[in-house]
Amino acid sequence: MAKTSDSASNAPQERRNLFSRKPKTPKPDKQPGRMKQMLDVFQMTRRADPTAVWLMLLVFLGAIALALLVSFVFFNNNWITALIIGIPLGLLGALLVLSRKAEKAAFSQIEGKPGASGAALNTLRRGWIVEEQPVAVNPRSQDAIFRAIGRPGVVLVTEGPGHRVRTLVEAERKKLNRILPNVTVHVIQSGREEGQVELSKVAKQVRKLKNELTKAEVGAVSKRISSLGSRLPIPKGIDPYKARPDRKAARGR
Repeated sequence: MAKTSDSASNAPQERRNLFSRKPKTPKPDKQPGRMKQMLDVFQMTRRADPTAVWLMLLVFLGAIALALLVSFVFFNNNWITALIIGIPLGLLGALLVLSRKAEKAAFSQIEGKPGASGAALNTLRRGWIVEEQPVAVNPRSQDAIFRAIGRPGVVLVTEGPGHRVRTLVEAERKKLNRILPNVTVHVIQSGREEGQVELSKVAKQVRKLKNELTKAEVGAVSKRISSLGSRLPIPKGIDPYKARPDRKAARGR
């Protein structure tokens, strides 16, 4: 055993030269750049809506043509200045079209899946308190109700056919009216049936509601609702992919 230890201690050890470079450490995977994100958004939008490409091109060329026309009428045909102004404006207009079309394409990918209405509510900006999980669910049909609290009051967004979710809506409305008798409860049915709102327009419909509460009252209403205690367990299958349209990616940011 002593010989073994002596031989191990006498074994030559690797030494790094004074002027040799340090071994390279593997770099973490880089996040995709802005241009790569915009390209991915463009390809996704083009697959979902091929007319988006032509509409972007039309807006781009239309902005340049308008700049040239204004230059010809008012600035003695200074076409160089017109191009300097028209090209950036055309690119901006094309990006706005891409943003709108990309948002619709993102909603079309999650439409019909459990939790899609909740994903639409999560696109609301600051000032809203949105429940990520549904507040009421029919275990058999998986019809659901999602809730958001803001200055207009309490907003319930349904998911499922109108004739099936009516019972869920009435039960949830009665519960809220019992603890919040002076707060307006709005109901928006998401879907493509008559009287329902398309998934891509749910957030826009919510933002149209008239403000009735102050910011402090919104917090008080949220605390009052949370005091109801735990809800019934939510069946599996609701919001399975945590699907949320990426607004920053839709804008190419």
